Amino acid sequence: MIFHRYRAEYTDGIIDLIPLHIDPPNPELKFGHEQIWRITLHNSRKEIGQISYRDGESRCIYYYGHIGYHIDPPFRGQHFAWRACMLIRKEIMMSGKVSAVITCDPDNPASRRTCERLGCFLEGEMNVPEDLQQKYDLSPVKCRYIWHITAQQE
Repeated sequence: MIFHRYRAEYTDGIIDLIPLHIDPPNPELKFGHEQIWRITLHNSRKEIGQISYRDGESRCIYYYGHIGYHIDPPFRGQHFAWRACMLIRKEIMMSGKVSAVITCDPDNPASRRTCERLGCFLEGEMNVPEDLQQKYDLSPVKCRYIWHITAQQE
């Protein structure tokens, strides 16, 4: 289901999250529902990145994480991924979760800093099984962070 509106679903006055689409559960990946938002500068239609939230639990989620994000290179270093994560925490809580997994490659210091800024706990570096690496083009190792969600986080 693709949304064709440009009204922000979430905003903090710096960035807006505009719904891109919600994917129904994929029986193979078992992501549950996956919601994807465009990240834009406040009151702008220009996409500077995206963030997604997957509400499922599965072997694939273990390595992909519940949250995935990217910020386009010209906009990196301004904490936009952190802001986007903070904006979707209500969505995570509404799905009944009190924590969410974020994974990243060990050689991605920006994503690691985002996780640290969120207050995530580094569970460890996990070796990704070869079948998942090959089938889904995943890196051989993922850092697995656990974000404990609270309504009071700012």
